[in-house]
Amino acid sequence: MPDATDPAQMNSAQPKTFEESFSRLEETVRALEAGKLSLDDATRLFEQGMALAKRCNELLSAAELKVTRLQTAFAEQMRFLQDNGAGLEEEAETPEPGA
Repeated sequence: MPDATDPAQMNSAQPKTFEESFSRLEETVRALEAGKLSLDDATRLFEQGMALAKRCNELLSAAELKVTRLQTAFAEQMRFLQDNGAGLEEEAETPEPGA
C-alpha cells in the first residue's frame, strides 16, 4: 500500500475500482490534514487528491447511468409483458365468428 505522506508513491498507479480510488482519496485527505508536508508536497498531494475525486465521480456517474439503463429496460420489458398480456386476455374473451 502506498504511503499517503509520500506524494511520489501516491502517483505510482491509477486505481481501477471506486473502492481503491476512494481509499486512496481518504489517505490523501488524512495526509493533508496532518499538515506535516512541505508546501510543494502538499500541493502535489492536493492535485493528486483532486484527480482521485474526479475518478470517483466518474465511476459513480457510470454506475448511476448503468442502474438507470437497467431500470428503464426493466420498465419497458414489464410494459411489453403487460401490453401482450392484455392482448391475450382480449383474444380469449372475444368469441370467434361462427362459434
